[in-house]
Parts: sequence; C-alpha cells; structure tokens
Amino acid sequence: MSVATTVDYARIERLASLIREAESVVALTGAGISVPSGIPDFRSPGSGLWENVNPMEVAHIDAWRADPERFWHFYGNRFQTLEDKEPNGAHHALVELERRGKLDAVITQNIDRLHRRAGSQELIEVHGSIDTSSCLTCGRRYPIGEVRARLEASPISVPDCDCGQPLKPDVVLFGEWLPEGALERAYALAAGADVLLCIGSSLEVHPIAQLPGVTRQTGGAVAVITQGPTPWDARAAVKLDGDVVAELQALVAAL
Repeated sequence: MSVATTVDYARIERLASLIREAESVVALTGAGISVPSGIPDFRSPGSGLWENVNPMEVAHIDAWRADPERFWHFYGNRFQTLEDKEPNGAHHALVELERRGKLDAVITQNIDRLHRRAGSQELIEVHGSIDTSSCLTCGRRYPIGEVRARLEASPISVPDCDCGQPLKPDVVLFGEWLPEGALERAYALAAGADVLLCIGSSLEVHPIAQLPGVTRQTGGAVAVITQGPTPWDARAAVKLDGDVVAELQALVAAL
C-alpha cells in the first residue's frame, strides 16, 4: 500500500466517535476534495489553477467588465475543464453520511457542481456554481450547456445574452461579495455544529476560513481532512492528511 492511500485508522475511529456523539455534523469542503476527480486545485506548484495566471487579471469582476473577451478566454477553458468531470468517492461518501442522517449539510467553496451531481441534498455553494451564467443587464439566466454553445458560436468567444450583453458565470469573482443568504446559512450551520469536517480546504480564504472558529466558539469540535498544513492543524480534534477518498470511505465504514 502506498503512502498516499495509507489510512490512520486510530484517527478515523476518533473522528467516528465524535460523529456518533454529535447531534449536528457539517462538512466544509474546498478544492482538495475535487482533485481526485481530475480538477487541479488553486495553488499546488506545477498544477495549480493560478500557477501561470494572475487571478486579479482574469478572474476579477473588473476584468470581466473591462475585457470580457480576455475573461472568457480564461473561463471558457475553465468550463471545458470542469464540465465533463465526475464526482469521486469522497463526494459520494458525504452523500452516504447525509443519507444515514450523520451529516446535516455540506458547505462548499467549490464551483464545480460535483457535490450536487453526487447527490448532496443540503448544499450551500458559497462561491456560486458554473451551472449557470447570467446577464447583469436584464437578469436572464442560462444553463451551462447553452453558455458553452453561445461561447463556441461567438466570433470573439464571448457568450452573449439575447439582449446583446456579455454573460457572467454565476460564480463569485474576486472583487465580489459572497451571496448574503448563503453566507448567513453557512455561519448558522457552523455555529450549530457539534463537529465541523473541514475537507480539502486550506482554511485560508476568508470569510469562509472563519467558520472553524465559529464552531469552536459555540463548543463544537473541528476535524481537518486536508493534505498539507492549515492554520487549524494544532487546534483540530482530529487531523487527517492522507488520501481524501480513502479517508472518507474509511470513515463511512467506521460508522
């Protein structure tokens, strides 16, 4: 068995025990949960999404307003990267925990739709989703398939609304506020959680990075299931840093 798939069963059992005793368990997920589906995270050397791109130049709301063609050159490739990806075993493990009544909700920082496609029911997409794009002028919304068709048909590779204005993906770009309703729901869930499972997140992107502190302040435990260091490693009740699929599948089996 390789190091990447070695599971620390003692820590898995410790986490399973916390979940058994909990009345409310909530998951917070970041890019790391989708890496096994073939989606690169943002910062890993050599493969991260921002490795050769300045996100402030291509993924900022001002960039969309100033140069939709450059913006969509980047986001068109991003759509193509994400559209055919499938949920992995980690996504399905969370669905199984929810089905068993062991997980109240998933709060995700991801825009890739994989939790929804896996079957998560109580899902808060705090950064939005690539599932749709909207016209900020008339408010019309289009599903991803239609957006891709308009993108490919456009002579300048910018998908336009029927009113002629460029579409914007329904994701939170740099320079935009997170949706108020989603953020309030996320904070309420974190405050009520006896266990907050932080999965595949660096826990460095605010304001979502504040959620573990909200859980701790209300007496809950924080578990970190993430490769690499996070600011919460020393304070976590459990830290797992192996293969996220193997670890979550082992957790399901332990419960």
